Amino acid sequence: MATKVEERTYEDAVSWLRDHGFDLIEAPGTAGRVFLRKYNVSAAIQKNGPDGVKIFAYPGYLIGSEISKLVNKGYQQVLKTSKTEIAATADHLKALQQFSEELKEALGLPSLYNESLGTVSESYHYDRVKDRNEPKADRPKRPWEVAGAKAAVAGKKNRA
Repeated sequence: MATKVEERTYEDAVSWLRDHGFDLIEAPGTAGRVFLRKYNVSAAIQKNGPDGVKIFAYPGYLIGSEISKLVNKGYQQVLKTSKTEIAATADHLKALQQFSEELKEALGLPSLYNESLGTVSESYHYDRVKDRNEPKADRPKRPWEVAGAKAAVAGKKNRA
């Protein structure tokens, strides 16, 4: 059974965030935009119309002074910034999930089942998916394709 989520106004959301231990920094040169910080995770929200609020910058772990992007590479999740990429630890992921859940509550957004099970990455880069949008002739050979070609050649030599 679906439940109705009570959406909050921008002022209500900012007040809720302050009351629950978030550090708020007004964005320079922009009215109605605030950067949030807690658990060494940061995001930004902004006013949306007269009463609404929306997420401007999605939550990311702070590396230096930059908000990182969580990238899932299939075998490892990494925190990526414009300058560096580091492996995401369990502590990083726990902080991101806790921050995201509290932010959703502050903004009156629904908490989805799959997101509440664990951290959801912004981007997924699996090695078998890489280059699949390229034409077949331009794609690099995969290890199993190279191994299959060698086995076929070896089979032909044995018959002769």
